[in-house]
Amino acid sequence: MKTLTDIEALEALYGPAMEAAITKVTQRVTPLYHRWIEASRFLILSTVGPEGTDATPRGDDGPVVRIVDDNTIWLPDWRGNNRIDNLRNIVRDGRVSLMFMVPGANNVVRVNGTAVVSDDPQVTATFEQRGKHPKTVIVIHVGEVYFQCAKALLRSGLWTRNDSDGLPSAGDFLKAIHEGFDGESYDAGYAENAKGRMW
Repeated sequence: MKTLTDIEALEALYGPAMEAAITKVTQRVTPLYHRWIEASRFLILSTVGPEGTDATPRGDDGPVVRIVDDNTIWLPDWRGNNRIDNLRNIVRDGRVSLMFMVPGANNVVRVNGTAVVSDDPQVTATFEQRGKHPKTVIVIHVGEVYFQCAKALLRSGLWTRNDSDGLPSAGDFLKAIHEGFDGESYDAGYAENAKGRMW
């Protein structure tokens, strides 16, 4: 297989970036981006660490992040599976990227920057869901903000189709790894069991 091994060859293959792709980038959360990000209940957080990269979905019942000011975003780390891959990465390498999505909107808003993990009670206490608070908050220092054009979502038909019929479930994945695991019961009870562990 032929591979590209230098930047010059890569750039020659693609040609120059469209001017709008460069000029659309801003170094802060402008009022329009503020509106867009506040409408988002879902994002993908990407980080990098010594073991490699990691990306994880984050969602909330309301805005998924809090915009503190034009250059600062807070992302509460609600209860999950305690793998804390992204948190480990941020502690060792603060580079982060976020991709905000809104159902029905074909653009994606991207934020690149650096982050730290805070367990300051004065920070975590400002977030509450059903009487619970996050253990930590990811404090993101904005480096750049821009929208991603709609082509990827239009090509995929992401908001206009449902391809989930016949796909393996979480229980199926676990059953394939652990002999004798009751995947059917796991799937049947998951929604109810998760209610008390959402936040």
